[in-house]
Amino acid sequence: MTKRRGGAKKAATSDASPSAPTEAATANTATKGEKKKTKAKKPKPTSAERAAARKEHLRWLPVCLLSGTLWFTSCASFDIWIFAWFAMVPSLFAIERATTRRRALLYGWFTGFVANAGGFYWIIGLLERFGHLPWPVAAFGFSLLAGYQAVVFLLFAWAAREIRRSTSLPMTLVAPIVMVAFELLVPFIFPWYLAITQAWQIHVIQIADLTGPLGVTALLMMVNGAIYDVITRRRAALVPAGAALAILGGALGYGHVRINQLHSALAAAPHIKVGVVQPNVSFDMKGIENPNFADAQLADLQRRSQELDALGADLILWTESSYPFALPRDLKNDPPLSTRAHIRRGFKAPLVMGAITADPRDPDAYPYNTALMLDAEGHFTAKFDKIFLLMFGEYIPGLETFPWLKKIMPRAAGHFARGKQVASFPFEHAGQTYRLGPMICYEDILPAFGRKLAALHPHLLVNITNDAWFGETSEPWEHLQLAVYRSVELRTDLVRAVNTGVSAYVDATGAVYAKTYAVDPAKHPKGADKAIADVALLEGGHTVYAAVGDLFGYLNAAATLFLWLLLPALRRARSRAT
Repeated sequence: MTKRRGGAKKAATSDASPSAPTEAATANTATKGEKKKTKAKKPKPTSAERAAARKEHLRWLPVCLLSGTLWFTSCASFDIWIFAWFAMVPSLFAIERATTRRRALLYGWFTGFVANAGGFYWIIGLLERFGHLPWPVAAFGFSLLAGYQAVVFLLFAWAAREIRRSTSLPMTLVAPIVMVAFELLVPFIFPWYLAITQAWQIHVIQIADLTGPLGVTALLMMVNGAIYDVITRRRAALVPAGAALAILGGALGYGHVRINQLHSALAAAPHIKVGVVQPNVSFDMKGIENPNFADAQLADLQRRSQELDALGADLILWTESSYPFALPRDLKNDPPLSTRAHIRRGFKAPLVMGAITADPRDPDAYPYNTALMLDAEGHFTAKFDKIFLLMFGEYIPGLETFPWLKKIMPRAAGHFARGKQVASFPFEHAGQTYRLGPMICYEDILPAFGRKLAALHPHLLVNITNDAWFGETSEPWEHLQLAVYRSVELRTDLVRAVNTGVSAYVDATGAVYAKTYAVDPAKHPKGADKAIADVALLEGGHTVYAAVGDLFGYLNAAATLFLWLLLPALRRARSRAT
């Protein structure tokens, strides 16, 4: 009997060999297949789960609406800058307390959507007036823009939440590292950064000569994170909050020292009087496109220039494409006095002017949006062609490959040739030659463009712009807020000549010490205007930021990727190994 039982056991073992699967093994395989099917097809949420989700959204979406609103009201033209120091706190509660990752991402994205929608509300009017689009289509385009640019906040929510769950790091540290990383890495259609909210606070923005605007963003998010930690962690937050307070105090102290140093340097530098002519011409009445208006517009520019000349202007600026005739690219001198195109009529000061230039030998070639330097003798001594063209306004992506695109684009869409490199303009004064750093339109809001100019060590930055597309909205003021950082990064003065405003004078500390106004000539017609102010000629480009660029930003990006993706992967690998 015993032997028979042993034989039975052997037979059972033999039947269970790999070459002969048992019923149990087959059943196990079937179970695995069922599990895969279950994973592939998620069960629909129950009514109780849907109700819980709605309740969660009703709790946190208004909180994120508050955060987004605080962000955009920190900017022009509300200018309640103090809001930016705690604007993210409500959203941090929503992101960390969301029951799922997907909902956390939604709350982060919605915060960014509100912030962008409030800041870029003027896009709808731009698309209606410039693109001739009906309101529903313009509103849809505006929503797409705000939704895309909110991706920075979505990625912030994702990375910050995961880092906080996998480490014990305080939000005081995590928030600035992660936000700086994605401000740097995510490309924008209309570039901006959270530092815009502090543009008028010159003690805060001085660190931009070390880090660029990203350093100011880091300060803001550090304080937001510290406030959140103090509320949620109480005593455990005292150390990070104390560190944040010390860093903020150090940044403000650095700002105070640098401002005093620069005031001394500016006082010792040579000074000139720079005049600006603000034409106040509506975007649809420019003489270059409407020849009937050309003569009157040129006469307005010349009359205001004569007045500036009489006030002792050493240099005069005309705005972007304000000269109402196209010029040949090889032109060496001012057109003859007998022609309607003659420029320096009744004034002698050197002139930086904006014009459309074209190659007369190639009528099919695209024109350039150009800044030109006309010296006191009437010679063109330098030119600069705009490099960063505005999408659809100045170039149509893919047009060279698909020419038929022009037929389906809004009729106001244009296409210009792209400039090749930055330039400096020679400016003679009191027997010395100085360098002017020209920027056209929104090139003055791009830190990367400013760094290229820094290599030429300009003594003065000059920006010629046409913001007529935006009318009396917050955009001209937001543009100015973003531009002041170029003065700080390079440590040299900036003069902006802007059709319809805001024309402005910014010193090397980033302080706006003279400015005009923004006007919509289509609604409130106004003739050409002028401004004049003293400007220092201080050689710029000798800063840490000019030398190393966005090193601070890339270090934060590397830290974010390590904490978010690499560190958890290393831990998982170590766990599997043990």
